[in-house]
Amino acid sequence: MIHRIARESLYALTAAWTRRCRLIHTLPIPPLTASLSCAEDQENAKVWLRSFEDAKTVPKNLVELTFSRSSGPGGQNVNKVETKVSARCRVDAPWIPIWARESLVRTPYYVKTSHSLLVSSSASRSQARNIDDSLGKMHTVVMDAAKNFITSEPSAEQRRRVANLEKAHDNRRRLEKDKRSAVKKMRSKKGWSE
Repeated sequence: MIHRIARESLYALTAAWTRRCRLIHTLPIPPLTASLSCAEDQENAKVWLRSFEDAKTVPKNLVELTFSRSSGPGGQNVNKVETKVSARCRVDAPWIPIWARESLVRTPYYVKTSHSLLVSSSASRSQARNIDDSLGKMHTVVMDAAKNFITSEPSAEQRRRVANLEKAHDNRRRLEKDKRSAVKKMRSKKGWSE
């Protein structure tokens, strides 16, 4: 009896492996800095944030999805189909920046017992739409927490505008003080004849 072994080409195996890796690593890996104290760290964080914003959502394989029956209107569909989606991800996941973790712990989405973020969605009657919605919410929560620590230097035009506004404010303040001073001088008894 002769057995034939079907072999795939090395190219086909490499292409399949590359596709799988692309699915797994769709989010950029953040810089490994705990604080954004120097300019280089700030610049690396800005580059990471731009590429993270381009991703628009968190891939399904990076979070744990659970499904349950949704509450509210929907008739028999609510009682039969598990459309509510809860997405859970640990705060110390490698795709979440270290500098944003402290801020994430203070959000209402943080669950202390499991040290994770929990985002749920039951906005739609469709489970697929709720999955997309919860993954989008997770992306937004992480992005907002990371943005809080990234500062940018003002441009030359912004600096000029601020200087002009400060100058105008000082001039207004000086005029108000002079006016108030004149009113008080008028009240004084100096120069009055009795």
